[in-house]
Amino acid sequence: MLSRLGHGVRLIPPQYVKPFVKRLKNDRNDAEAISEAASRPSMRFVPIKTIDQQAGGIILKHREMLVAQRTQAINSLRGHAAAFGIIAAKGTV
Repeated sequence: MLSRLGHGVRLIPPQYVKPFVKRLKNDRNDAEAISEAASRPSMRFVPIKTIDQQAGGIILKHREMLVAQRTQAINSLRGHAAAFGIIAAKGTV
């Protein structure tokens, strides 16, 4: 939206700004650190993602979450079954 209004937008990774934070973390100090980092000629910026790239990332993260939940459910069921003396092999088969 800011780009469409004619502003130059550049993204800085947080780990590049961290060395410029001088005091306690608050909005004022964060803004000062971002300004200082952005003014450095050697600062590297991150390319802005398109809507399609963001959507692809969301789908990938959601799939990873579902796979992790499935693994948790299988392991939990295996653990509960072991309490009754039923030993199940590892895996989803």
